[in-house]
Amino acid sequence: MQDEVLILGGGVAGCAASIALARKGRSVTLIEREPSPRHKVCGEFLSGEALEDLHALGIDVASLGAVPLNYVRLAAARRAAEAPLPFPAASLTRKALDTALIAAAVAAGVNVLRGRSVQSLSRTTGGLWTARVDDGAVYEAPTVFLATGKHDLRGHARPKDPHQWVAFKMYYRLSEGQKTDLADASELMLYSGGYGGVQPVEGGVVNFCCVVERRLFARAGLRWEGLLRKMQQDCPHLAMRLEGAEPLLEKPITVTHIPYGYIRRMTEDGLYCIGDQAAVIPSFTGDGISIALHTARQAAAAYLAAEPAPVFQPKLRSAMLPQMRLAEVAANGLNNGLARAVLPFCLRVWPGAMRVTAKLTRVTQPAATVAPQLSANSI
Repeated sequence: MQDEVLILGGGVAGCAASIALARKGRSVTLIEREPSPRHKVCGEFLSGEALEDLHALGIDVASLGAVPLNYVRLAAARRAAEAPLPFPAASLTRKALDTALIAAAVAAGVNVLRGRSVQSLSRTTGGLWTARVDDGAVYEAPTVFLATGKHDLRGHARPKDPHQWVAFKMYYRLSEGQKTDLADASELMLYSGGYGGVQPVEGGVVNFCCVVERRLFARAGLRWEGLLRKMQQDCPHLAMRLEGAEPLLEKPITVTHIPYGYIRRMTEDGLYCIGDQAAVIPSFTGDGISIALHTARQAAAAYLAAEPAPVFQPKLRSAMLPQMRLAEVAANGLNNGLARAVLPFCLRVWPGAMRVTAKLTRVTQPAATVAPQLSANSI
C-alpha cells in the first residue's frame, strides 16, 4: 500500500501532523501501536502555545473538560512559593486529548490504523520508505513522519539516557481540604534525585507525575511504595498534599530511559522527526505537549513547502537549542541539594523569577491563531 505520507505514531505530534497534511489534500496513513487511547506518563500541562495550536486544529479543550490553571507553585524541603502563570494554561488527560486528536484525524480523511506495531522502517533502492508491521502488512511512501514519542523504533533509536531516568504517573482523588488548597495551581515538587508535578485534571482528580534517577529507585527496592515514601520525606509539601488521598490506578504507569535534553541533529531524506523523536525537554517545564504540536506544525509546513527533511531538521534544532539548553541548566539546578533548600525562599522574595523562566522555556507561539481564553466558567 502506498500513500504520499506515512506517519508512525498516533500521539499528539503524529495526529497533529496528519491533520495538517490531510487538510491540504495529501493522502496520509497513520499507524499507531495502541488499539485505543490510554493514559500515558505525561504532566498533561497545556501551555498557551499548546492551546493555540490545538485551537487551530479544531480541538476545543474546554468542551473536553480541561481544567484552567492560573498559578505555578514550587515546593522544596518545608517551603513553597507561588506565582501567577504568565500565559493561559490548562490541564487535560492525555487519554482525553489523544481521543479527540484521533477523531479529528479521521474526520480530516487520514487513514488511521490502530493496534499495529511497526517492526522495521527501511529505504528501498527506489527511494521509498517501507514500514513493516506486526501482522505482516507492508506500507510504503516517499515520505515518513517519525512520531513514536518516548518509544524508539529499531534502527532509528535516540542516544542512551546517561542518567537512566525513570518516570511514574499516578492519579489521585485528594481529600476535600487538599483539593481546595491545590485549587487552580500546577505544583512542582523537588526532592533528592528528581522532581514531580501535581495538578488537577478533569473529573475532580489530580495527576501526580514524577521522574527520578534509576539509582535512587533502586535504593527504594525498585518498589513504588518505597520510592513514594522517600519523596514525601524529602518534600513534606508532597506528603501534606497526598495525605488522605485515594490512588485511582492499581499501580503507577511507568516509562524508563528518557533522554532529556536530546535534540535530533540530522535525518535522512524523506524522514521528518517530530515530538519526542525531535526533542525531549525536561518535564518540569510543562512544555512537552507544546513541543509535540510545534514540531508537527513546523514539519508539516516544511513538507508542504518542499523543504527536504535533511534541511528542515537542523533548522528546527537551531531554533530550539536556546530553549532546550536553558531548560537543561534549570533542571540541573533543581536537582542540586543547596538549590532545593534556598529556591523557595528566593522565589518568595522574587516570584517573578518563575514567570521569567516559564517564558524563556516556551516554544514560539503560532502567529496566525488566537486561542479562546479558558476560565473556570468555561468548563
